[in-house]
Amino acid sequence: MAAYLAAAPRDKRAALERLRRVIKAAAPTAAERLAYGIVGFKYEGKPLIYIGYAADHCAIYGDSSFLNAHPDLFKRFERTKGSVQFPPDRPISDRLLTRMIKSRMKEIDAGRGTSYSRRGARARD
Repeated sequence: MAAYLAAAPRDKRAALERLRRVIKAAAPTAAERLAYGIVGFKYEGKPLIYIGYAADHCAIYGDSSFLNAHPDLFKRFERTKGSVQFPPDRPISDRLLTRMIKSRMKEIDAGRGTSYSRRGARARD
């Protein structure tokens, strides 16, 4: 993770480090790892959330059930099917990120948090 963050441009690195701190505070038992070329966190062995950057934005990946349930909270951000993208100088708020993480943890605790990967789900059938 340190190498990934060190390779990020300064503005994106600052934004990602802030996201990382918020995630660790909201989910202190989550395991951090590199996955899919970005920083990922697992909770109870299940995908919790991922963070990364591209040329023109930072992004949070995963937790689409929360995103789909609360689209109004993400109106000011660019959204894709599984991500929220934002400029590093206008990040998602700590409070909103914490809500996303807590929601995903509840799903996992309730046995609904399997995987983000549809292909992986089909492979297990």
